[in-house]
Amino acid sequence: MNNYLKKKKNFWKGKKVFITGHTGFKGSWLTIFLNILDAKIFGYSLKPKKYSLFNQANCNNISHKNFYADINDLKKLKHKIKISKPQIIFHLAAQPLVSNAYMDPINTFKTNIIGTANLIEAVRNCKSVKVVVIITTDKVYKIKKKAKPFKENDELGGIDPYSASKASTEILVNSYIKSFSKFNTKVKVATARSGNVLGGGDYSKDRIIPDILNAFNNKKKLIIRNPNHVRPWQHILEPLHGYIILAEKLFKNEIKNVGHSWNFGPKNDSFIKVYKLLEKINKIIKIHKISVKTNYYKETKILKLNSYKSTKHLKWKQKWGIDDTIKKILDWNNDFKNKKNVKQLCEEQIKEYLS
Repeated sequence: MNNYLKKKKNFWKGKKVFITGHTGFKGSWLTIFLNILDAKIFGYSLKPKKYSLFNQANCNNISHKNFYADINDLKKLKHKIKISKPQIIFHLAAQPLVSNAYMDPINTFKTNIIGTANLIEAVRNCKSVKVVVIITTDKVYKIKKKAKPFKENDELGGIDPYSASKASTEILVNSYIKSFSKFNTKVKVATARSGNVLGGGDYSKDRIIPDILNAFNNKKKLIIRNPNHVRPWQHILEPLHGYIILAEKLFKNEIKNVGHSWNFGPKNDSFIKVYKLLEKINKIIKIHKISVKTNYYKETKILKLNSYKSTKHLKWKQKWGIDDTIKKILDWNNDFKNKKNVKQLCEEQIKEYLS
């Protein structure tokens, strides 16, 4: 075991951690990550989809307790947090897809905004909780003509329903922090905004890597949208590591007077267009056929994050660039096709990342 992993385990061993949305793609990876660090995990989420990383990696057996319920059920959420007595909470439960938000905006606003309000309300009356890290998105910022990387104190905005719901979530969290002084001093709350995460085990609809791998694995035509849109691509372990560092430093009271929001984005060379990402992947695996589909949803053309605050105050930084990220995903996909244990696949990549 390397020294860094040992140091992390010294803090997280036995810590009671409550994860909302633990059955999702990000939540499953975070569950496996914190299990490696010997945390005692309590998960609260809707039941996982049958074909999901959560089921493939048997994450149901990793958590100390799994609560399958809706984040919009305040009474049940309060009860589960109360009986779990967590010290740290990661709030990932959300409707995370831009396309789904257009088709079902009411559910998106309800889950992303009211769901977060429910979480904070539940925490306000739970004495055990010391830290809450609320995950939003890089899409919370108001888009301006100059495509500069966004800083945490830039203006919030959101034209499409998903972005608007997450920007509203940020405003909601700020309101609680500023309005309830008792809550503010008792619990340390932060929001985290990451880039477009990529990794093995993602089966979400209308996401670039799942679409590419599905086309490759099944020798189907790949349909892409927005080939010229720029995104801050990063391996999923990058922001997850950032969330974990952030929670630890908040718990230790090592962060003061720098604001509660944090960006976790890649370096400049990972801000590339969709078609450039596809070109890089297509040099390694050959896609059968590619076509561009007209996108009727209004989406941001250029998204970049400035993560200087996280690198300065958390000593967090990107470890895997875009080429490394692509390699890790394709290695994961290849091993998965060869029937390798999925939990072990994730654990190996996490340990390699931390080495």
